[in-house]
Amino acid sequence: MLSRVIAACSLSLAALLSAGPVSAIELPLPAPGDDIVGQVQVIKAKYEDTFADLGEKYGLGYSEMIAANPGVDAWLPGVGTEVIIPTRFVLPAGPREGVVINLAEYRLYYFPKDKSVVYTYALGIGREGWGSPVGSTSVIAKTKDPAWYPPASIRAEHAADGDPLPTVVPPGPDNPLGPYKMSLGFHGYLIHGSNKKFGIGTRTSHGCFRMYNWDVTQLFSMIPVGTKVRIINEPYKFGRSEGKIYLEAHAPIDDNGDPSVVDKHTAVINALLKREDIASQMQMDWNVVREVVAAEDGLPVAIAQPQQVQQGGSVAATVDQEAMPLQ
Repeated sequence: MLSRVIAACSLSLAALLSAGPVSAIELPLPAPGDDIVGQVQVIKAKYEDTFADLGEKYGLGYSEMIAANPGVDAWLPGVGTEVIIPTRFVLPAGPREGVVINLAEYRLYYFPKDKSVVYTYALGIGREGWGSPVGSTSVIAKTKDPAWYPPASIRAEHAADGDPLPTVVPPGPDNPLGPYKMSLGFHGYLIHGSNKKFGIGTRTSHGCFRMYNWDVTQLFSMIPVGTKVRIINEPYKFGRSEGKIYLEAHAPIDDNGDPSVVDKHTAVINALLKREDIASQMQMDWNVVREVVAAEDGLPVAIAQPQQVQQGGSVAATVDQEAMPLQ
C-alpha cells in the first residue's frame, strides 16, 4: 500500500512548506476537473522527534500522524525511522468556497475568493458526548484576545472533577481560546486558538474547533465576517487526478460505537454515488478499495482507471455490482 502512495507523489519538502510551523499549508488549486493537492513526504526521524512535534512542524494533527504511520512509536519513533508526513489531500466534494471543515479528517480547508489556492489546517474537534455540529453556517464575528466565559455545563463538569473554573478567564496564556476566536452562526460554537497544542488533531473540545495559535492567527487575518462555513463528516473522499481516481479513507467518527463493516460499506458506496462523474466513467479495483478502507490511513490511493461505460448502464447499478467484494 505504501509503495503505491509514494510512487504517485514527489517527496519535495520545499514545494509545500516554507519556514517551519509558523506557515500553514498553502497549496495551489488543481486544474479544473482534478481534486488532489499537495504531496506525501517521507522523512527520517531524529532522536528528539515525536509525532506531536512533527505534526506541529508540518501543519498536521496527532491523529493524522498516527493513522499514516501504523506500527511506529508516536513518542519515540527512533533515529533514522522513516516517518510518513501525510500532506496530500483529496479536496472535499462540493463548492470550493469559504471554509469547509471535515470532522473525519480533523481538518479545515479555506478557499479565499481572490486567490487560486487552498489553505488547510489541522483541527481539534468535539469529543464524545460533546460532538461538533454538522451543517452550513457562516462566520458571524471575529474577536482578538477573547475572554472565555465557561458555560454552566462546563463549569459543573470541571467542578465534579475537582477542577473548578472561574466565571471568566481573561486573555492570556491560560485562556483556552488562544489569541483569536471566530464565532459561528451555530450558537456557542467557535473556531479558535488553544493553550494546549496536543489537543490539535484529536477529539478533545466541547464541540468547538481548536487550531494551532499560529494557524488561527493567519486564518483570522484572511477570513472576513460573513464567510460561508460548511461542516461535514465524510471519512471517504473520492477524487480525480491526471485521469486516475483516488480514494482517501479515514476512521469514521461515530458517538454510537464503532461502525460495522456493513456501515462502512454503505458509507463508501454513498460517497461514490455523490461523485457520479467518477462512478460512471471508471472501472474500480475493488480489492484496492477494500485495502484503503481497512487501512484508514488518510493517504490518497489510486483505485481506478478510465473505462468505456456500457450504453444504458446506470451509475447505481454499476456501483452495486462492483461493490460486493467490500463485504
